[in-house]
Amino acid sequence: MRILHIAPANIAGVPLCFVQAERQLGHESRLITLMPNAQNRQEDICLHLPFIHFWGTRFVKSLFVSKKRRSIHYIADVPKTIPRYWHPESWIETKMIQFREVIWKRKIQNAWIQHHIEDFDVYQLDGGLGFYRDGRLMRQMKEKGKKIICCYTGSDLRVRGVISEIDHISDLNVTVEFDHLQFHPDIHHVMFPINISQFNVKEKVTGDKIRIGHAPTSRKAKGSDIIISHIRTLEKELPVQLILIEGLVYSEAITLKQSCDLFIDQIGNLGYGMNSIEALAMGIPTCTSLAPRFEERYPDHPFIVIDSHNICEKITALIQHPEQLNQIGMRGREWVKRYHNSVKVVQKIHRLAGL
Repeated sequence: MRILHIAPANIAGVPLCFVQAERQLGHESRLITLMPNAQNRQEDICLHLPFIHFWGTRFVKSLFVSKKRRSIHYIADVPKTIPRYWHPESWIETKMIQFREVIWKRKIQNAWIQHHIEDFDVYQLDGGLGFYRDGRLMRQMKEKGKKIICCYTGSDLRVRGVISEIDHISDLNVTVEFDHLQFHPDIHHVMFPINISQFNVKEKVTGDKIRIGHAPTSRKAKGSDIIISHIRTLEKELPVQLILIEGLVYSEAITLKQSCDLFIDQIGNLGYGMNSIEALAMGIPTCTSLAPRFEERYPDHPFIVIDSHNICEKITALIQHPEQLNQIGMRGREWVKRYHNSVKVVQKIHRLAGL
């Protein structure tokens, strides 16, 4: 099959990981991103479209888009009616999107021709977005009998919601975020994909202090202020050191994460993300809160489950027995191999889509 992934960016490396797994399976798979990833991750075809994270766009949004839709919190707000549908909140926002898409049109048309976009068999929208907010090009592909898959990541459904024109033509909805099952009436959960061979196992704990890593992309979404406060308190009492991994390009972040003995992902009810999977792939024990009912579905998970009240207690118990950290970490790596193998994840999506 010829499969095209379209994503705003190669967020957390997930879209490109899907592509690489599909290539392993013998498919012709490509990824088109609208903008480069902030962490300088690998790209396939990046359009470098303007006015996405432009400071002027952010300023206008701060004036005319509600704070609720611009901010991510570590406690999810589930609407009474699901799915939540995206719509412009003001005349200004409507005109801003229209202006931006007029500017984008030539680049998109050129990419359409250059990369023979019309010739693909399957279009997977990683983030539930096409090139335009009205889904015009994806609707044309649907009319031609092509398969449309929406794969939701991050806070797509929690904050923005679905794009109605895309949602109505989607043949399959999947999500890598377990809590997203609460946000759409017709969606399937698949695991975050990872190629574990790209991650080396961390060396055994040898230092005088236990290095505790935390890598927030959004402090509000991770509950980072609470996490950091607790670890700073422990630093005064125990041989631990907080390693804050923030604002770095991906290669630097991975190197720093590799140096940690213990990793804390997040608190709240959003569940774990790629940070956790990468840490486990390195054999690093990982602490995180989990989404509701995740433990019922996956009772054999390797996570050290924490919340805002028991962080200090759980970490203290761990570091009192540092010899157990390596054993816990290796169990975690084996679990990632079993559940998060990118090829197996892609095969599940294809089965669900009837491909």
